[in-house]
Amino acid sequence: MQTVEQWMTKNPLTIEKDASIIEAIHLLKEKDIRRLPVTCNGKFCGLITDRMIKEYTPGKSTPLDSWEVHYILSKATVKDAMNPHPFTITPDTPLCQAAQLVHDNKLYGLCVTDKNGELVGILTTTNFMEALISICGSK
Repeated sequence: MQTVEQWMTKNPLTIEKDASIIEAIHLLKEKDIRRLPVTCNGKFCGLITDRMIKEYTPGKSTPLDSWEVHYILSKATVKDAMNPHPFTITPDTPLCQAAQLVHDNKLYGLCVTDKNGELVGILTTTNFMEALISICGSK
């Protein structure tokens, strides 16, 4: 049986809740990732994704110019846009169960925590595709 632990990304990059939205945007772009678990004084406390940031950012129809938008986002913090209660799973969860959770809730990834709620990994759609390719290729 395949488990989440076999396919998750271990020790994912994180960002502190008090970091600016601009810092989160730069980190996401620099590392070419779409989601960052959020920490509060080093403890896992939420998730921020590129989609959450886009929803939080003023739209193109706003009268603000790009400098004003940049200024606003430099003052806004990750905690303003994050999901403080993301879906989580444990490393020993069967991969099929994790896939069902992603499917049923229209998610793009899951935070992986141990039994104490400590972040140990992240399972993304890319990880699911890697698992599928490996499983299908081995037959």
